[in-house]
Amino acid sequence: MSTVKYDAHGNPYAMHYDSPEHEYQTGKQGVWLFLATEVLMFGGLFVAYAIFHHIYPEVFKIGAKFTDWRFGSANTIVLLSSSLTMALGIYYIQMKNNARAFWMLAITVICGFIFMAIKYVEYSHKLHLGLYPGAWYHGNLEEVAHHVGLSPEEIPANLALYFSFYFMMTGLHGIHVMLGMGLIIWTMIRLKRGDFSPDHYTAVEGVGLFWHLVDLVWIYLFPLLYLVS
Repeated sequence: MSTVKYDAHGNPYAMHYDSPEHEYQTGKQGVWLFLATEVLMFGGLFVAYAIFHHIYPEVFKIGAKFTDWRFGSANTIVLLSSSLTMALGIYYIQMKNNARAFWMLAITVICGFIFMAIKYVEYSHKLHLGLYPGAWYHGNLEEVAHHVGLSPEEIPANLALYFSFYFMMTGLHGIHVMLGMGLIIWTMIRLKRGDFSPDHYTAVEGVGLFWHLVDLVWIYLFPLLYLVS
């Protein structure tokens, strides 16, 4: 028994929907509901950050000295550029130009790799200093103080608190970047296979919404973790 129906114009849609438009709107609403849960998850972290920053402002001020705003700015530019290419990918599918759409999606994935490469450099430097989160923190006090031009007495004993938030928030965001890259590659494979057209591109649009949320979260993470001092 076929699970696909067709409307008067020959457009296919799953049999449990009333029309292609019904299928499209339902799928899009499902994506927005999923994104709402993502906002709640990151929102909880932002609230926790605000509370602890208010209680220990000096810890967060000194912790931010170990971040490099140039790396953060570069990653901001990379992700904003990737949002543009993601949107262009969807636009070119609507314009029946799948070849250009494929390359726009490919550039988006490349931007994701650049973002993660910069993050790898940042992580490597902090881990080398022993700036691990929580109980794993084992930074040498004199080496850590020297790195930011402070005396050992000026380094707070609970500096690990800042790096707990740093690694938790950027790490969770990084996981989302990698998941987004995987989903975009999946849409590229399907695009090459001819699964998408101006009348059927819901999957690409859903992945695009997810990617834009990932970019939006970084817009908040950048000033909180890199510019707080």
